[in-house]
Amino acid sequence: MPLERFNAAWRESYVSSTTARHNLDDATACVFCALANEPVDESTGVLHVSATSFITLNAYPYGSGHLLVLPRRHVSELDDLSNDEYLDFTQVLRVATRALTRAYGADGMNVGMNLGRAGGAGIPKHLHAHALPRWDGDTNFMTTIAETRVLPESLASTWRKVRDAIVGL
Repeated sequence: MPLERFNAAWRESYVSSTTARHNLDDATACVFCALANEPVDESTGVLHVSATSFITLNAYPYGSGHLLVLPRRHVSELDDLSNDEYLDFTQVLRVATRALTRAYGADGMNVGMNLGRAGGAGIPKHLHAHALPRWDGDTNFMTTIAETRVLPESLASTWRKVRDAIVGL
């Protein structure tokens, strides 16, 4: 299947403007910064909070159990984290993967980061890592043919499964 391309040359002046750069760095409009101050609760999607990091559900999951691990402080790059923040971030990422393994018993796991807009980050202004359980044969024709993902559970169900697993660690 060939990759579809859409030419939007009219956007060039915006993406290279100072306004666009300002919006990338503006913490006042950051959904992740708002979540960083929310309590651990099914209604917020926040699953775990440490001194400098937290785990939340991905509101637009690729598959069941898709979590995000984030620093609480608004930074966009790994190099922006202090050594203590980096250590905490990676330890919390390990909590997320352990909880997913315990909650889902998956065959594998995708863990990764898309750094910067050019790197594929949907929200490049706030550093975040993805953790996603995977199973042998978990892709199907829906993604290939219909560009659609089928999720067999609700976000509320995911929250309860993973939260129970985190509490049990």
